[in-house]
Amino acid sequence: MKQEQRWIKRIKRSGHHESANQLISKYYQEIYGFVYKQTLDADLSLDLTQEIFISVLQSIHRFDGQRASFRTWLYRVATNRIVDYYRSKNYKYRQLAESLDDQDVKDQNDFILSLEYKEDVERITMLVNQLETVSQEIIRLKLFGEYTLQEIAKIVQAPLSTVKTKYYKALKEIKKEMEEDCDV
Repeated sequence: MKQEQRWIKRIKRSGHHESANQLISKYYQEIYGFVYKQTLDADLSLDLTQEIFISVLQSIHRFDGQRASFRTWLYRVATNRIVDYYRSKNYKYRQLAESLDDQDVKDQNDFILSLEYKEDVERITMLVNQLETVSQEIIRLKLFGEYTLQEIAKIVQAPLSTVKTKYYKALKEIKKEMEEDCDV
């Protein structure tokens, strides 16, 4: 933690490249995984992760270690970037067009389960994208960032009771939509 604070101080003071590289290296895989869980697209995840770190370095002078840890601030930047991406693209999920014949599949059952999982994640992500921004941020941090509700309350700077209310309301909406899809 002390090393991280030194890196941030050097970056803020003089744009120290080596410190920036160290800071990015420390969190790159974690943020990439966070993004990938929401996009299920490796190339898009790489692009968004790069954009997130560029944004972090450009706005690091706004980071206040007294208000939140760097990791918390980083996840907030990442979550906002993902929300902005989906909002700007008015993203419509594509249907999987791959056929089983085009795949080198050893076990067809595993492949079908994988497809079903991917379709479920895509559907849930699409439903999350339809929520209001704060609820999106809470759901993304909980489901994809695996934060506790208490940690999320600190990140979004809201009372725990508000975070819980928005989280459970959003889950209820998502569950309702998923059930309606199954009934169709």
